[in-house]
Amino acid sequence: QVQLVESGGGLVQPGGSLRLSCAASRNIFSIYAMGWYRQAPGKLRELVAAIASGGSTNYTDSVKGRFTISRDNAKNTVYLQMNSLKPEDTAVYYCNAVIHRFGQTRPADYWGPGTQVTVSS
Repeated sequence: QVQLVESGGGLVQPGGSLRLSCAASRNIFSIYAMGWYRQAPGKLRELVAAIASGGSTNYTDSVKGRFTISRDNAKNTVYLQMNSLKPEDTAVYYCNAVIHRFGQTRPADYWGPGTQVTVSS
């Protein structure tokens, strides 16, 4: 089974920065899109940023100019650099990847367990 392991969450003051990482492992033939979602208490999970295998990116409007998504294909890893953090960025952040495993006939969607990001003074 594919495993997504997230790291980098924590508590930060408003205006601060955090960098999230998510590494995919086990039985991977190819990774297509990778992305980060977040879910705040009482709200639906929303897409924060996504990056295609070729490097094209898209962001939700509220994070444009503050967050940057990137990936290292050699390491099967996606990153989310978060700058100028605001209290409204507080949420559990989930890594997502579309992965084609060895032995499968088609790619499938995988999720990490989530990492908490809290922005508070």
